[in-house]
Amino acid sequence: MTEEITPELFDHLVELAALELDPTQSSYLRQELNRQLQSIHELEAIPLDTTVPPALHGVSYPLSLSQPPRDDTWQPYPHPEDILAQAPDVEDRYIIVPDIPHTQLD
Repeated sequence: MTEEITPELFDHLVELAALELDPTQSSYLRQELNRQLQSIHELEAIPLDTTVPPALHGVSYPLSLSQPPRDDTWQPYPHPEDILAQAPDVEDRYIIVPDIPHTQLD
């Protein structure tokens, strides 16, 4: 099995995700990710009928039996101040989210 996720790439991804993994965990996770990618490539190799839409599943479900999608209507929450009162920091009715440090998480 060829490894698409090299140790260097994996270490970079772990650093970006700010994960703290011991060597055993790193080795196991990298191996499992490579196995999943291999499985994806095997599935991609299966020839498919090009006339079948990508989102079609194996169960026949004609549109005449299907429920139409509901209308997406905006319904404002009646008391937004209740939500804002729970936030630790608010400015001009916006919730202030603190910066996430990229070098070290406590």
